[in-house]
Amino acid sequence: MTVVPPLTLSALHADYRRGALRPTDVVEHWLARPDAQRAAPVWIATIPPDLLRARAQVLDAVLAADREAALRQPLFGALYAVKDNIDAAGLPTTAACPAFTYAPAVSAAVVDALDAAGAILVGKTNLDQFATGLVGTRSPYGPVPNAFDPAYVSGGSSSGSAVAVALGLVQFALGTDTAGSGRVPAGLNNIVGWKPTREAISTRGVVPACRSLDCVSIFALTVADAARVFAVASKTGSPVELRASAGGFPPLGGPFALAVPQPAQREFYGDADSAALFDTGIAQLEALGASTQDFDYAPWRDVAAMLYEGAHVAERHSGIRAFFDAHADQFDPTVRGIVAGGLRFSATDAFDAAAHLASMKRELATLWDRVDVMAVPTVPTTWTIADVLADPVELNRRMGYYTNFVNLLDLAAIAVPVGFRADGMPMGITLIGPAGSDWRLAELAQRMQVARGLPLGALDAPLPPAERLAAPADVAHVAVVGAHLTGLPLNRELTSRGARLVRKARTAPRYRLYALPGTTPPKPGMVRNADAGGQAIEVEVWALPMAAYGSFVAGIPAPLSIGTIELDDGPPVQGFLCEAVATAGAEDISHFGGWRRYLASKVAP
Repeated sequence: MTVVPPLTLSALHADYRRGALRPTDVVEHWLARPDAQRAAPVWIATIPPDLLRARAQVLDAVLAADREAALRQPLFGALYAVKDNIDAAGLPTTAACPAFTYAPAVSAAVVDALDAAGAILVGKTNLDQFATGLVGTRSPYGPVPNAFDPAYVSGGSSSGSAVAVALGLVQFALGTDTAGSGRVPAGLNNIVGWKPTREAISTRGVVPACRSLDCVSIFALTVADAARVFAVASKTGSPVELRASAGGFPPLGGPFALAVPQPAQREFYGDADSAALFDTGIAQLEALGASTQDFDYAPWRDVAAMLYEGAHVAERHSGIRAFFDAHADQFDPTVRGIVAGGLRFSATDAFDAAAHLASMKRELATLWDRVDVMAVPTVPTTWTIADVLADPVELNRRMGYYTNFVNLLDLAAIAVPVGFRADGMPMGITLIGPAGSDWRLAELAQRMQVARGLPLGALDAPLPPAERLAAPADVAHVAVVGAHLTGLPLNRELTSRGARLVRKARTAPRYRLYALPGTTPPKPGMVRNADAGGQAIEVEVWALPMAAYGSFVAGIPAPLSIGTIELDDGPPVQGFLCEAVATAGAEDISHFGGWRRYLASKVAP
């Protein structure tokens, strides 16, 4: 009897940890699925069964040798798919154009990173040809039907990746996003779509659409799963973006300012259900602490128009110039018309467009001085495949009403499910923030998804509880217990290095806390108590950029040091410990439960 693997990464790892599942079981379940679900139009190519089984057997051996070490790989034993404009050695790359097909000698940087984290690639997914489209119908391998109703479009261009996740064929998938391709199909299939800051994930090994704008995107059933993937994938990207994400944008734990388009500028093309669902999403964000501010959407729409209606479209021709000029007749007619449209612009036009975009970017960036997050509908409405085939350009343009400006302005965005129309078709909301705000958006997006409580994808499975999100790849989590706490004298040693407060927590009940004599400013010393009688001690967990971690640790004076601290609600973190010899004769203040309470007791009347 085939074992049915869990849908989410945390549940999958829980089964691995208790010995209820092996990677081989996951692969055999995949191979036993009906052939129709592993063929076009969702898939363009899949890994041969013997190679899948061999990969699973290797991971079985890793799991058997050291279970805990194996499961420290965040994606261990999870199935994933990649859009077929991303190279994966052993499978052809087609970009949904058979004449373009080549066999890559090496995988894309992001695929290598996912494999190294224990993930199992199962195949390459269908897409709008050369990632040119938001509808999922522009492929010689066939339109990809929506996961909820095959008469409707799935959204594109990352259509196959999104539907593979929505149907539970894989735990997660990679797409790409240039004009909205990592968000539109997420919104139309009731899943999460993460469009990261540009360069946060390497695009080495990705067939370009618009090289300066392209991003590798992530699809998952939950924000927490997408965050696990991002934590791995972002190790391949620019450390500048990672450091900004870790230190520059603290989570929105309290009230926050939310920008939404002015009501008169909200376009749903007559879809009253989608308009009502957007209002529902805004109300949910307000319940989570948002104070909404309407903003003028017109200039943002003007920027969006630059992508296809101005000289920026010439970059689509630039990326595949040699192949297009020799094989234009091999292109989907709509895609051919878009790429050829770039030929009408001159180099002067391109420089003019770049200057205008830079000016608009400076002007629109002032919005972030007064708000924390922007929210827009992921798509204004949806259409049937027949509708789109009858009017491919105009309906595609409408699909991008709320998406096209994001990459041009170098913003981060996460699409989250928000609800269903009366006909059962899903709709979503997209949270947008400045470059580097990926983790802030993820924390809010998870709160939003959990508050809405919608089932997973098209699977009628319940949404699991919220999880602690994975730490950014370029960040160390450090627990502080004394003078480095918020508002105390040494906290500046963290904040000056770009650290941000993640949360308040408590240690496991295995520690003693002492007031160290003769320290300036006053400091406590925390010691792990190997015997009975330990206490849970209040701490703050801070995210410290790794680039600053060494200088921070080097400045810690004896008898204090950094070691591994056990928390009462999650995995261990680095944190402050004290040499036991230094506590001889020191006042044991463990019964206060934390340094702040002890300090308060010293000033109480």
